[in-house]
Order: sequence, then C-alpha cells, then structure tokens
Amino acid sequence: MNQTFLEYFRCPKQNAQFRAKDGLSQASGFFSFGPGVVGYGRYAGYAPADSPQGQLRDGLEDVECGSGLVCLPFNLAEVVENLHLERYTEDPQGGSSGNGIVARIYYALRPLFPVAFRRHLQRAYLSDWDKIAFPNWPVDHTVDSIMRGAMQLLLRTQQLDRIPFIWFWPGGASSAVTMTHDVETIAGRDFCQSLMNLNESFGIKASFQIIPEERYEVNEEFLESIRKRGFEVNVQDLNHDGRLYNDRSEFTRRAGKINEYGRRFGATGFRSAILYRRQEWYPDLDFSYDMSVPSSGHLEPQRGGCCTIMPYFVGKMLELPVTTTQDYSLFNYLRSFSVDLWKKQIDLILAQNGLVSFIVHPDYIMGDREMHVYQQLLTHLAWLRGQKNAWLATPGEIDRWWRQRSKMELVSDGGGWKVEGPGSERARIAYASEKNGTLVFTMQQLAASERSADTLKHP
Repeated sequence: MNQTFLEYFRCPKQNAQFRAKDGLSQASGFFSFGPGVVGYGRYAGYAPADSPQGQLRDGLEDVECGSGLVCLPFNLAEVVENLHLERYTEDPQGGSSGNGIVARIYYALRPLFPVAFRRHLQRAYLSDWDKIAFPNWPVDHTVDSIMRGAMQLLLRTQQLDRIPFIWFWPGGASSAVTMTHDVETIAGRDFCQSLMNLNESFGIKASFQIIPEERYEVNEEFLESIRKRGFEVNVQDLNHDGRLYNDRSEFTRRAGKINEYGRRFGATGFRSAILYRRQEWYPDLDFSYDMSVPSSGHLEPQRGGCCTIMPYFVGKMLELPVTTTQDYSLFNYLRSFSVDLWKKQIDLILAQNGLVSFIVHPDYIMGDREMHVYQQLLTHLAWLRGQKNAWLATPGEIDRWWRQRSKMELVSDGGGWKVEGPGSERARIAYASEKNGTLVFTMQQLAASERSADTLKHP
C-alpha cells in the first residue's frame, strides 16, 4: 500500500503510513471516498455495491487514524490497480475488446462497408455513451482524487502543516501536454509532411504512430523524414484489423512481429488500433511505453478507462493514458467542429496538474473545417505553454522523465530537503498542505534568478 502512494507522490518514506483494515470482503465492489469519488475493491465492515450508481458506502466514514498511521477500510494499492487495469468493468477481457460476436462480424465485413455506413453503425453502437455512470466524463481522475484524499488524511493524522514531495513535472511545469498522430491510410501518410510543417509553426513536436502491415507502404525514407525533424515514430498495432487481442496465442504471435517492427522503426512507444487493450498481456510487448488506455472510454468501442490523468506503470511498461477525446470521435460521433470540448478537458486536467494527451489523425483533419479546429487547438496549446507553464513534450520525453522521477529520492538536507538521482537537476520540490479542507500544492521557492512557482490549488 505504502509503495503505491510513494510511486505517485515521491514523498519521504516515513510519511507514507497506511494500513488496510482486517476483514476485507471476499468480493470486490464499489464504494465512495468522499463526494463524487468512486473506488472499486474489497471493503472491510460493509459489502461493497455491485454498481457505481446509487448510495455507496463512504470510505472516509470508516477511516481510523492514530499514532501517525492511516487505517483504511480498503487496500489502497489494490483499489488503484483495479482502476488502472479496468477490473471494475463487467467484462474486462471479453466482448468489448474484440472477442464479442458483434465485433467479430463487424470487422469481418468492415472492408465491404462504405465509409458513411460504417460511421452510422459506429454512432449507433456508441449511442448510449452519455448514460454511462462510471468512469466520469469528459475527464476521469478518480485515482488522483483517491491519492490526494489519502494525502490529506496523512496531514491530519501526523499533525503536519505540510509534506514535501517531488513535483510531477520537470522544471515545476504545471502540467504536461503531448500530441500524437495515428496514421491510418495512404492519404494520412502522405499528409504527414504538411502536418509536421503546421506543428512546427507553433513550436510543437509530436509522435506519429505507424501501422507496419497492409494499410500502406512503410519505408525507411518515410520514417527518417519524421525522425530527422525531431518528431517521434511509434508502432501502431500490426495491421489495424481490430483483432489484436482476440486470442492469447495469436496475440503472442503478433506481439513478436510488432516487437520486430519496433526495433526496425527505432520506436520506444506502442499504441493498439481502436484503443483495444488487455493490460495483463503487456509483458509480451517490448516497448518502453504504451498509449492505448483512455482515462474515460465513453466514446471508444471498448468502454472503461484507467481513471487517471497521470502516467502509471504496468509491469515494466509505462502507460501514458489518453485523456482527451479523439478527433474522430469529436467530428463523427459528437458532430462538433469546435475546440470547446477540448478546452474544457484541458482545464479539468490542468486543475489536477495531469497529462493532457491528444490523438489527432492526419487522415481526418485535411478538410477545411477540421483543419480550422486543429489550428485553433495548436494556438491554445502554444498559449498554455506561455501563460500556464505547461510542458509541451513528446511521449518519449514524458516517458523518460517519468522513469527518472520514479527512481529519484527526497532526502533530508540540513533541515531542508533535496532531490537525489539522475535527472534531479530538472526536479522541483513541492509541498502538500491543507487549507480550509482543500489540498494545496506549493512549489519550493527557487533562487532569485529562477522563476518562483505559483501556488496550485486542487478541488
């Protein structure tokens, strides 16, 4: 339990003092942890609910504190893992990930369907998206809310004014923002150079996820044209047929080919087609990071979501969750040609200092309306960098930072604190405190020649 909290906050080990109550229920279920925060796992003293809807037992009522120790009515590490790995879903490894009969029929016949008819079927399948009770939409940060609620309990129990921790992002950045481009057709591939020109005009680098087989020709000249401009190349699925996770043995076979393409492409990141995923199978993939799990998957064929806006490790692989609505969903499911939803999601994520990650396909933004929306988004992202101290980075840069941060230590330094470990020169120390029932983060004052960070408040 304590290690999960330490991995999130990177605070001194002596401050992370949690224990689960005895007598946890055999079955997992839903409970709350304060207003609007839903957890999933085994629970002590009460049977957790079968549904996230309705009246839920509030875990805050069953917390016991004493001698600096917070005793929770659930196992913090278990609950966080359950949410990350989507174990709360009715069928976490079944029909929604491509095994269902409907999905099999659809992908078998998909090549025969006109594009307009495919979009009609997709909209019909997703028509109930706004009735899904959990995760939250348009952004879900349940894991982050649970972690911050746990931090508040530590402050109260240990009677501390503040607890130091290693700030989430380098240089004291308020949040991280990353742009990714999934290339799905020949037309999209051929538009990549123009898209890079546009991105560069705003000073924004991105990653391009390339399908290795069947969709279009991939040669070294094309890959190098991306890499030499400072953009990143990643692998997207194998052939984008929607069947990657249908069968365990077939997945193992395909993963071997995917890994070989990763080495050939010089890629350290992976994304599956259509954001299908089974995170328990990730050990077969030989990549540093994955980008296939939405924070809240209401508008994805596979529902669910990892319920966080922060990176997290799944074994050796780092997951960079998709935290905003895809362009395809925005244009075709919601039929919106405005940046308003994206701006709303950005504001919600920045309020929690999380990762703002986008999927924008070169294939779907070549029209005048779509291109206008994308240009507005880039303008806003550039504004965030200048006015909100957001860190605009490629997925690979975020992966490298988060791995460095995961190995840093906060150590006492003559009455103060310092960060030790590779990359610590980019790290910043922050303090968590509670004011009027609200968790507040304050950055440690820097030298006069450096920028002093603002105080960041959290709902």
